[in-house]
Amino acid sequence: MGRRHPLAMAAGIMPEATPVELVRCAAGAGFDFGGMWIETDQWTDATTREVRRVLDDTGLALLDIEVVWLRPGPADAAHLRIVEVGAELGARNVLCVSSDPDMGATRDKLAVLAERGGALGIRVNLEFGLFTEVKTIGAASAIVRAVDHPAMGLLVDALHWQRSGGTLEEIAALPPAWLGYAQLCDAPLVGADPGDPAAIIAEAIDGRVALGAGGLPLAEILARLPEGLPIGIEERSKALRDGWPDLAARARRLMETSRAWFAA
Repeated sequence: MGRRHPLAMAAGIMPEATPVELVRCAAGAGFDFGGMWIETDQWTDATTREVRRVLDDTGLALLDIEVVWLRPGPADAAHLRIVEVGAELGARNVLCVSSDPDMGATRDKLAVLAERGGALGIRVNLEFGLFTEVKTIGAASAIVRAVDHPAMGLLVDALHWQRSGGTLEEIAALPPAWLGYAQLCDAPLVGADPGDPAAIIAEAIDGRVALGAGGLPLAEILARLPEGLPIGIEERSKALRDGWPDLAARARRLMETSRAWFAA
């Protein structure tokens, strides 16, 4: 395609992995970046030190840490901790979604996170999708515009964009300053019923396929993203997990199929 986009292994590729395994597998497969999942009730200062050590040993950098999941009610102090841990690990981005139906509250909570992220050198990214209360790229754009902070961004996931009725024109219209990275996977062009929340979640967790193996307009999406934008490969797939139960082999398989698509 004549464009260079650094590639990251999204953490959701191997939900059973430990934080250290996520780093080692991404580095071993040759990814430019890794992704990190944090369970705040299990993550300790010792975890941070151990992951930082393995990142240093492998030379891998983290593209993102996830997930800050906004809920109705008061702000959760654990969300600021995710931002802080991400910054300590050198991650470039924090992935956020919102299940708060109050868009004003979502805006205000994100503004606090962006302020902290900006001070620490890490970007806060709002991901939209039918599985959240911020369902479309238009709704996410309105919130990011309202937060109006240089550390506040918007994350496009190809599957969620397709299922929520997004258009290529909407992607092209995004201010480049909002984009820290994007997530690509493939899937059938027509998939889960948009009116069936359980089916939407099941597809997002289990039903994605390798780049080029489905029907999503991935080349068209990529063409509307900035040159050099890092891409997280978000092939969350039961078939991938079952077919490659060995974590290192799974990471290599993901890199092989992704490299093949980008080289096509």
